[in-house]
Amino acid sequence: MLRLLLLRHAKAERSRPGERDHDRRLAERGRNDAPRLGAYMAKHRYLPDRVVVSTSARTRETWDLAAAEMPGKPKVAFEERIYESTPRALLQVVKETGPKVGTLLMIGHNPSMHELAVQLIATGDIDMRQQLLEAFPTAALAVIEFKLDGWDRVHAQAGRLEHFVTPRAIAAADR
Repeated sequence: MLRLLLLRHAKAERSRPGERDHDRRLAERGRNDAPRLGAYMAKHRYLPDRVVVSTSARTRETWDLAAAEMPGKPKVAFEERIYESTPRALLQVVKETGPKVGTLLMIGHNPSMHELAVQLIATGDIDMRQQLLEAFPTAALAVIEFKLDGWDRVHAQAGRLEHFVTPRAIAAADR
């Protein structure tokens, strides 16, 4: 069983004049949501063996804040192909994952993260799938399971949506 965790970066600041999109940092809301999501992942044992993060400042910051709330130190790679990518490019990164990795966390951007999640999922809770189809907000996490014997075999409609959560849902549950 393979488990893919797709995490969209937390809420980022708006672009400033002359600032490159790649250099945008997290907004205050994002700096609050990322550790909350990391704690949620730890609590529910959605812990990665390997992490692949876009090279952008906001995805790196999302990972740093979320990781601070998780036990262990998985191997982390910063991958340029995730920034301004396509679902196909993201899938290629997934397929290159080594055989010893049972749980892979990818932190990236929309629309490609959303599109990849939609392409990979064939089954799972209907309400959760509908929620994911409608939107993949900042700091949302999709947990997709595959009954495959290697990451290189991951393909469209091969996954089951195990879980989908947003910062808003976590905050509502904590009340």
